[in-house]
Amino acid sequence: MAVLRLSPLALSRSRFALSPLAETLGTAIALARPRPAPWLATWHARQLPAFIGALAADPFAAGLVGLVGTTTWLPRCVAIPPRDGLRTTLVDELAAVRAVPDAVFGAELETSLAHPHPRYAADPRRPRDLSFLTGHGWGARTAAVLHALWAAHIAPEWPRRRALLERDIAHRAGLLATRGWPGALDQMSRHSTWEGPDAIRFGRRPGPDRVIGDSGMLFVPVSLATGTWLCEGPPGHYAQVYPARGAATAHTAPADATTGPGRALERLLGTGRATLLHSLRQPATSTELAARLRQSLGTVGGHLAVLRDAGLIVGTRVGRRVVYRRTERGELLAGDGDGDEGGDGDEGGDGCPPGSGHRAGAPRGRDRPRRGKRDEGGGPTRSASPT
Repeated sequence: MAVLRLSPLALSRSRFALSPLAETLGTAIALARPRPAPWLATWHARQLPAFIGALAADPFAAGLVGLVGTTTWLPRCVAIPPRDGLRTTLVDELAAVRAVPDAVFGAELETSLAHPHPRYAADPRRPRDLSFLTGHGWGARTAAVLHALWAAHIAPEWPRRRALLERDIAHRAGLLATRGWPGALDQMSRHSTWEGPDAIRFGRRPGPDRVIGDSGMLFVPVSLATGTWLCEGPPGHYAQVYPARGAATAHTAPADATTGPGRALERLLGTGRATLLHSLRQPATSTELAARLRQSLGTVGGHLAVLRDAGLIVGTRVGRRVVYRRTERGELLAGDGDGDEGGDGDEGGDGCPPGSGHRAGAPRGRDRPRRGKRDEGGGPTRSASPT
């Protein structure tokens, strides 16, 4: 199995990041799979017609997505570590894809073709060769395909998806502060385990050890994957993509679906604060709450201050945002259960070395903070090449 080794400096500089490109890959993989995870069935059925129509009109896109969706080795030319932490933009990531020379691009896809996912090796939609690589400028054409996927299937949902990803990061940041990296990464993936004080064992596939550079390791949550993959950039630059907590419920109901607070809670706190506390069944920023409740930022900010002073909520800084969540006291008072439940699981794919994305499988059930877990949400466990 491949082992990622971190020096003390690399360990201290490791951090969480967001990647719109990884979110796009996870979505493409989820849509390309013939049998979506049960918790994605409704979302999959809603998105599939437009997805199939776009691929039918572009053989290059159909071949590329068909390969990415059925391999255990995601090409390094698309599985790229994000470069700007929580501020990474799709524009910057696609610029890196666009810059990949055709010779490198073709070699990466040859490797992906040679590593079919066992579950999808016989799927008729899986390319049997690379005849779809016609013409030239494959990096630029791939960037265009990914941008179209983003615009059609992710951009309308991105505020909600980003909120879910930030909640996961806030949760793991809390674990990091109290338990260190082993606690923060506990159960992030079935195929990845922390070994000793400075090493991560990734996947089941044999491979050479890799040394993380002094800039540290990146950990990137995605909302629509069921596995995990490892991205490799310049020497020593790696990112592990994993499924965010709560992904199993993120696409099953409208974002504003809610039953509202109980009358007793309204009498105790007042309607505004009771509604706000109830809305924090899923953590959110003040801007998200204002949009969801159709209230001004000032009104929401005032209610948040009172609830925070009463010990019913806390705020955690994630980049330039503050994500609010209920405390244990707030959960007990609201009495509506844990809003962060969600399944996680593995598709059974092997872990892949960097440069090959590898995914895992379907949700296993609740993913609650265990005084101390979870795995990817959309496909097998890949790395900068395997899927």
